[in-house]
Amino acid sequence: MAKKILIVDDSALVRKQLTDMIKELGYEIDTAKNGQEAVDKATATQYDVITMDINMPIMDGLEAVKQIMAKKPTAILMVSSLTTADASITMDALDLGAIDYISKPGTMNVGRSQNTESIIQKVKSLSRIPTRRLKVRKAAPKRKRKVVKSSSKYSENLSSIDIEKIILIGSSTGGPRLIDQICSSLPQNYKYPICIVQHMPEQFTSSFASRLNRNSVLDVHETSNNMEILPGNIYLARGGVHLRFNKKISGKIVVREEQDKGKSFFQPSVDDMMNSVLDVLKPSQVIGVLLTGIGDDGAIGMLNIKNAGGYTIGESEHSATIYGMPKVAFDNGGVSQQLDFKQILHKIITFK
Repeated sequence: MAKKILIVDDSALVRKQLTDMIKELGYEIDTAKNGQEAVDKATATQYDVITMDINMPIMDGLEAVKQIMAKKPTAILMVSSLTTADASITMDALDLGAIDYISKPGTMNVGRSQNTESIIQKVKSLSRIPTRRLKVRKAAPKRKRKVVKSSSKYSENLSSIDIEKIILIGSSTGGPRLIDQICSSLPQNYKYPICIVQHMPEQFTSSFASRLNRNSVLDVHETSNNMEILPGNIYLARGGVHLRFNKKISGKIVVREEQDKGKSFFQPSVDDMMNSVLDVLKPSQVIGVLLTGIGDDGAIGMLNIKNAGGYTIGESEHSATIYGMPKVAFDNGGVSQQLDFKQILHKIITFK
């Protein structure tokens, strides 16, 4: 039986563009012109994937996501323009249960062919997600950020020279809600710096970092060139550049942004971050974590960390929304331990 896709957009041109891109998969394609029509159709029919526009008349995409996920959970792919406003709304949609987002046809900086490839890949991957994993995300408890920093020895007075261990996290499709859960669960006196590569364009990483910072008692930063990596801080790699590390003559470790995309499909790339850390820290200080995501980014970096003597964790098939990136890493022998996300969260919080 052919999979069923619902394309929701108030623009007839965008509906046609997306239909032309997706039809090569052989799926049944239906369309809706606004959020209300999408809710009506989605509750009457079980679609495998819904692509959802944000700004529409009668009912916008955010309200439509909320209603669909409450009535008939479905894999929803937000269709967003690369603007700060749309980035914030898209993050809200992910909070409500949407799985991922794509750029509107023609809005990506790269060529149309790569945009098409990305859309097809995401639709295909989302269509395989079991319905049992499509849940409305329970909002992380809002934690009041303390004005006064912790008085523990792992305070803002330390520098990167004091790093005992560093935790590197890579994720893609399905990752934002997990990253949010990690950041909102860490205690005030957390010892280690955490560096995160989440596949997102620049406008999205800025919005996402701000959101994470509001929900965390630790400081969350979007990275910038020469930013020092400090214990007890969280760093989200800026979109559009690779996050690499550099050790100063003083011994301090800072961010070195790389504009050249190289051979990586994604920028930032998990592999780039993980490979770079081995140039500035001992492998025994490095913990690599690979969460849900499409593709194979991070598999080489995880293998290199593990082979060098570091410790790596891959998310299990049981909990991963998309068992792609962690699967390739596991199959390649780059995973020291494979765990469900709840176990990974506990490991990160309790590392000694």
